[in-house]
Parts: sequence; structure tokens; C-alpha cells
Amino acid sequence: MNLFASKRSARTTPGSSAFQLSPVAAGCAIFMALAGHAAYAQEEQTTSQATAQAGGDAAPTNGNVGVQTVKVTGIRRGIEAAISVKKNNDSIVEAISAEDIGKLPDQSIAESIARLPGVTAQNVRGQASVISIRGMSPDFSTGLLNGREQVSTGDSRSVEFDNYPSELLSGVVVYKTPDGALVGQGLSGTVDMQTVRPLDFKERTMAVNYRRQKTGLGMDNKGSGNRFTFSYIDQFADRKIGVAFGFARLQDKSGDSTRLGSWGMNDPVSNPWSYNGQSVRIQNDGIENWTDTYKENRNGLMGVIQFKPNRDFSSTIDLLYTRYNRDTSSRGLQLNMFDAAPTVDAKTGVYSTPTGLPYDQRGVLTNATVTNGVVTAGTISNVRGTVRNDAVAWSDVTKSIGWNNKLRVNQDWTAAVDLSFNSAQRDGTNIETYGGSSQYDTVNFNGTSVTPTLNYADTNNIRLRDVSAWGGTQVQAGYVKFPHVYDQIDAIRFDAIRDLPDGWLFSKVDFGANFSNRSKTRSYTEDLMSIAGQSNPLASAAYPNSGVAQAGASGINIVTFDPVQNIGVYNLDPKLHPEITNKDWTVREKVETVFAKLNIDTQLGWMPVRGALGVQGIHTNQSSTAFSVDTASGSSDATRPTAPVDRGTSYNDFLPSLNLIGDLGNQQTLRFSVEKIMARPTLEQMRASGSFGYDQTRGIYTGSGGNPNLKPFRAKGIDLSYEKYWDSKAYVSAAVFYRKLDTYVVTAEQQFDFTQYIQPSTFQAPSVIGSYSAPINGSGGQMKGIELAASLPLNVLTRYLDGFGVVANASQTGSSVSIPDITNGGAGNMMLPGLSKRVASLTLYYEKAGFSARVADRFRSDFIGSVEQNTGEQQLTYIQGGQTIDLQLGYEVQTGPLKGVSFLVEMNNVNNQEYKEYRKTKDNVITDTKYGRTLLYGLNYKF
Repeated sequence: MNLFASKRSARTTPGSSAFQLSPVAAGCAIFMALAGHAAYAQEEQTTSQATAQAGGDAAPTNGNVGVQTVKVTGIRRGIEAAISVKKNNDSIVEAISAEDIGKLPDQSIAESIARLPGVTAQNVRGQASVISIRGMSPDFSTGLLNGREQVSTGDSRSVEFDNYPSELLSGVVVYKTPDGALVGQGLSGTVDMQTVRPLDFKERTMAVNYRRQKTGLGMDNKGSGNRFTFSYIDQFADRKIGVAFGFARLQDKSGDSTRLGSWGMNDPVSNPWSYNGQSVRIQNDGIENWTDTYKENRNGLMGVIQFKPNRDFSSTIDLLYTRYNRDTSSRGLQLNMFDAAPTVDAKTGVYSTPTGLPYDQRGVLTNATVTNGVVTAGTISNVRGTVRNDAVAWSDVTKSIGWNNKLRVNQDWTAAVDLSFNSAQRDGTNIETYGGSSQYDTVNFNGTSVTPTLNYADTNNIRLRDVSAWGGTQVQAGYVKFPHVYDQIDAIRFDAIRDLPDGWLFSKVDFGANFSNRSKTRSYTEDLMSIAGQSNPLASAAYPNSGVAQAGASGINIVTFDPVQNIGVYNLDPKLHPEITNKDWTVREKVETVFAKLNIDTQLGWMPVRGALGVQGIHTNQSSTAFSVDTASGSSDATRPTAPVDRGTSYNDFLPSLNLIGDLGNQQTLRFSVEKIMARPTLEQMRASGSFGYDQTRGIYTGSGGNPNLKPFRAKGIDLSYEKYWDSKAYVSAAVFYRKLDTYVVTAEQQFDFTQYIQPSTFQAPSVIGSYSAPINGSGGQMKGIELAASLPLNVLTRYLDGFGVVANASQTGSSVSIPDITNGGAGNMMLPGLSKRVASLTLYYEKAGFSARVADRFRSDFIGSVEQNTGEQQLTYIQGGQTIDLQLGYEVQTGPLKGVSFLVEMNNVNNQEYKEYRKTKDNVITDTKYGRTLLYGLNYKF
């Protein structure tokens, strides 16, 4: 049996460091110093932009043929190319450009993007994954590849950027304000990843890159891995044909990371505890300690064929393919501190705990420390301890192919046609196994520190069994889930571009249309696991091929085994439940976009002004097919009726935008932007799936689920930015922005007509009108912020600092928008997901005579992130911010037979930053994970 191939549903699926930087303070100080220096710094005239695509040869900036060009390489080359993009774009953007082909320094493009001003990443397993722009949720931004919208492997709309190897990309442009001709834009911003164009290179270029890495440094058990990249670019047929090819491979087996978790706090009304005659609450219903071992294997392919027989016609086909396999094995001990009494089935009123085990005794609290009615330390008897040996595997495959054709019809007109296909597929397996003793445990605890009495490494006492009766009336000695996600976009785009006569207000017009068709399907199959070959549902089994390991950093030893290799110990029985049925859905979107963009080139008084006036008209037709579960009928979960549901809506949006850039002289510009923007709801929110039943107390139908009739988030925005440049060598900038949110999505109850859901077997309520909890469109709210950024080589200040440089940024964002705090049962409000009020980064570098060094520090304040649960659903969770420090040292041979060879040593997470999730307040930590440091060393060879 191959557990790690997707099992499809039978249903029809529609640390702290001595070296600390303060990036916020440093960024502000650097900005103020540079802004003051801008009045008297001498302009550098000998060097201009050096783009990665052009092979690093700089061109004169002043038009004087006699000026000698200077070749810029390495760190400076990437920085100057990025500054050039930022300086010349009509929109307010941030940019990344590769230092050389195959040499963006990060494991994925997500980590590179996270260094940009006002941009942050949410980490998954210690690595950057999804991106937030200007403090807004990842779902408010979109990801593009060569201007084409990308799909996602997760349940939501946000792109998982860790699927994209940085070595296969030549650069990234992050649009913070709209561009009228850019299709698929987000509300907070748009990330456009770019592959190379081989005809932009002057000659054949090849590069090989190898890095060996050690992970988990600072932890008890360390891991290892390697990264390999090969890039090839060439031109043929008198430079009429260009070819580019890239391959990137990542292999890593991490060291053991430790994870501390807790859950719950008893309800003082329905589940009171008594101690010395007073009602108290237990701080943590349960405490768990885990050790995780993570393995990853990612292969990426990039290919580009460019055909340009003459200056009037070009045709380009580009392809990007990645396969990303990730496996996690987890060993842990869960101590259920509170729920030591049998569970009562709310539907039948009887105990769901199987008889035959002594689970009818409630825990007894002694030796307690009580603070304000909350027990923080003490001893609890009658505790059930569960030994867990779990395995999770994901296999993500992304494919993107595009074909662009451009024809210059005459000296004024150019036409273009672009066809694209993009898909993402995720197949997974999630195995949980349970083991424990038939005896109760007595546990001493102090906060989240626990000391049990039982020996959980004793295989004579600890056996595979249904310890806590989690299966209810069905036996559950383990559980396995097989999730499947498939997302696809097909698109075709038409452009017509006309150069306008000199002297007009507008210099060029670009107009056209884009038609895209998106479909995303999610399906789940879930099975209960019982002991094979045993007729007694409470039977236990000895651990096969067992060993002993420590549960996290607790110091508690537990018995371990490999559940994948020993799956034959279990029977797999389908689990039928409304919540599982509601995980299956399909969402479809057809989007028709017409657009026009007028480039501005004029004079306002003494000030030259350029920019663009754009508009997009968008028609969206969306629908979803899923299942409705009638919980009012049927005596058990397995017999409750389900029925297919197909619902949807359509709507129109008109999105104007204006970007103006005023030339203040001395390479100073003032940018102004005003726009109307939107972001579609997440695909999970748009699902048609739901369940409903009859509420006897209220006498109405009630239910919950998704909402296929959701309209998008809509907002109006205004941006103002001052920028000072030193050609493409350096810049400082200060920007403010404001977003007025006209609509946003929030989950709430609303009146609902259940006619479509009522089946012949459904209980007949007095009225078909009831209450339904689902995402709806709310209104009102605002966001505003300030961003400071600077990048320059320090020889601009003094020649004694030649070779040194700094890149710094800091931003502060605030919002008046709040939503019900679903992490706290809907009590109170929480800020917008993804919003970190303070974000900053600081990079110091040195590069001269082949030597290079770089230290980078990233910081973000606390935020609310979206974390995938073991149920497969996304859950909003408070996540503690912090800073991460990375170091890099390198040397490139400049002359001789080894010219082109460079050596590299890099350490990431130098300060051993931990990942923490907490419940409402930072002192109530529910997950504390330590990953350790990562060391990489290797070489590059360009020839």
C-alpha cells in the first residue's frame, strides 16, 4: 500500500544572540543621515545601471560616447539593477535582481521578497512561505510569473512562494500601487516574478552552483542537505534564437526541532473545578511536548525559448515546473490535564467512551497554586497520557507555461497575444497513531512544565490502543487523512500599443483584454485506524520495531515507531462525518478584464511630470459546487443525508488608477498615486459546502458554511513618496499611504432561506427562514502607514568606506479594522490577519577585490497568522514576532585559470529565533518551536 499517493474520495468531488541589531532604529538613523547628505553629496557620473540580463556591462548615463564604462558585479550588481527598476517604473515598486544567473542567495524566492521595504513573510517550519505586503493578509496580494496570475497549492488564494526556487528567477517586482496594464493585481500589492530572457544576454553563459548545508545547529540532533543549480543561456542563428535552461535541486533532512504546546482552559460554568471550596480554572487543559524531524526534496526546471527573426516580431515560450515533497515525522506526549471524565454524546445523551477501560473517574486536583482563580501549578490525578507517533507528507507540483507573441505593425502600432496555463496540485497523507497505558497517571505541573508518574517508554505498559476514546462510539487507535487540492488557471490576453505624437499630454496608449478561467477543487478522505486482527474494539497491540526518544525538550522518554512502515498493524475504516463531507468543494471563477493605460509625459509649470493613467473594467462570474449536510436527520453521522449544492453570483468592478512622478531636479522625484483596488475573497470562503440542522430552543433552522455569493474586498488608496537617487547606485525614500476599505469579509450570522437545502427526510420546521453563519461582506475601516528606505554604497559619504554598503528600511502600519476574535470563541475583537504594526530590515555588506560579506537582519512585530490545523482547515492564530539574523561570506577568483569560481559560507537564523504561537496574551503560549541555525557552504562557477 502506498500511503503517500493520494487516496481519492469515493464521493463525487465538485534564541538569543550576543550580536543584536535594531533595524528600526538603524533604518531611521540611516535615512535621516542620507536625507541630510542629499543636499551636498556629489553626483557620480561614471557608472549606470547594470542589469542582470545584460551580463553586467554598464552603459553611459549622460550620452557622452567618451565616458568609460565600468563593469559592476556581485552584490552591487543586483542592488543597482533593482534600484534602476524602482527608479524607472511608473508605479511605486520594490525590486529584487539576481547578483548573477542562479545566484539569488535564498532557498526560495519568498525569503528574498521578505527583505523588501514593507514586505514580510509568514514562516512555515522555519522557512518563509506566504507574503504580506504593507501589513495586510497574504490573501490581499497576488503572485504573478512573467505577468501571469499564479495559483496556489493550499486551500486559500495566497501563493506559496517557497515552491519557487530563487535560483531559477532573474528578479522580482513588487507593485505597491496599481499599473493599468497589469492584470491580476491585489489590494495590498502584486508580486511579479520574472525568468530570464536569453536574447538580453550578449553571449553564451553557463553557471553551476553547489551548496552543502547543516541544519539544526544548536539543537541536540542536527541535519544535513544540499542545493545544486545549473543554468545555461545561449543564442543561435545570428542572435535570432535564444535559449535558457535552469535546474535547481534542494535536499534537506533537518535536525530535530522541539515543540511545546498547550490547549484550552476549562469553562467555569459547565466544567468547574473545585479546590479548597472555591471554583477555579486550570490554566491549560492539556500540555504536549513534541520532537519533529523534517525532510524536504524540491526539484525545479525553468526553460525559455525566444525567437526574434527581425526587430518587428518576437515570440517567447517560457516554462517553470517544480515538485516539492515534504515529510515530517513527529514523536510526542499529550497529557490531557482536564478532560479525564468520560465524554457525553450531545445527540444521544449517553457516554461515548467505550466501556471496559477505567475512564469514568474525574481528575483530582491537589497541592495547587491559585492566582486570581486560575491554577498555574499543582498535581492532578486520573490523567490520561497519549503517546503519539505521527507522519505527515505533502507532495506539491506546480506547472506554468506561457507563450507571448509581439508584432510591431508599423512605427506607431504594436500588437501582442499572450496565452498561459498554470496549475498546482497537492496530495498529502497525515497519519496519527495513539498509544498509552490502561492505567491513569498522576502528573505534577508548573505552567507548561510537567512531570508524569508513568514510564511512557515501558513497552510492557505502553501499547497501541484507543487511549482517550477520541473515536466516540467508533474505536480510534489512530487516524489517517488523504487531502487533495488541484488549482488551475487558463488565460489569454490581447494587447494593442500605440506611440502617440510628440507634444501630446500622453506619449503612449496600451489597451486590451484578458480572459481567465480558474477552477480549484479540494477533496478529503479520512479513515479511523483500529488494531488489525482483533475482534475486541478495545484491543491493544505491542509497538512493532520500537525505540525510545525524548518528547520535545521535556526530558520525558517515550516509546517510538515508524507508522508508515508498520501501517499493517491497523485496519482502515472510513470515517463518515459532516465536517469531512464539508471539506470537499470546487470553486470556479471566470474573469474578463478590459484595460487601458495612457503614459503621461508632460510639464507642470517648471516641473517635468511623467506617469500613467490607467483603468480596468472587470466582470467576474463565480460559482461553487459542494455538499450540504442535513444534521437534523439521521441517527448517526454516517446516516445523515447529504445533497449536492451549486451556487454562485457575478459582479462588476471599475478600477481607475493614476500614477504621477514629478522631477524635482538633482535626481529627486515626488511620486503621487491614487487608485481604486480590490481583492477577491479566499476560495475557501467562497465554497458552497455547509451543514444545517434544527435548533429546538430557537425553533428555526440553523447552519454554517461558505458563501459563494461573496463580493470582493474593495478599497480606495492614496500614496505619496519622496525619492532621491544617485544614478542607479543609491537612493533614499520616504513614503506614506492610506487605504479606505469600503468592504471587507467577516464571518457572521444572517437570515437565510433554507429551501434549496431541504430534503424529503429533513425535519419540517415552522419556517424555511432561519439563521446561517457564513462569511459576509462588511463595510468601513481604514489602513495607513509610513515607510522609510535607503540603499547606498558608503563611498558616497567618504572614500574611506569604499566597498562598504547598507540597505535599510522600516515601516509602521496602523488599521482601524477589527474582526471578531475567532481564536477566543468570538469574544472581543482582533486586528486584521497578517498585520504587523512594525516591520524593518537592515543589511550591511562589504564587497571589494573579490571578497564579499553580508549581514542581514529582518524584524516584524506580532501578528495574526493563518495556520493549517490537523483537520486540514486554516485557523487564525496569534504569532509572536521577532528578528532573524543571517550572515554570508564569499570570495570570487578574479584572474587565472580559476576565474569565475567563487566560494561561499552562509549562516541563517544566527540568533536562533524561535517560532511561538499564543492565545490572546503573549504569556499564554500554545506552541513554542525551536529550529536552530542553518550553515551553508559551497561554490559557484560561471563560464
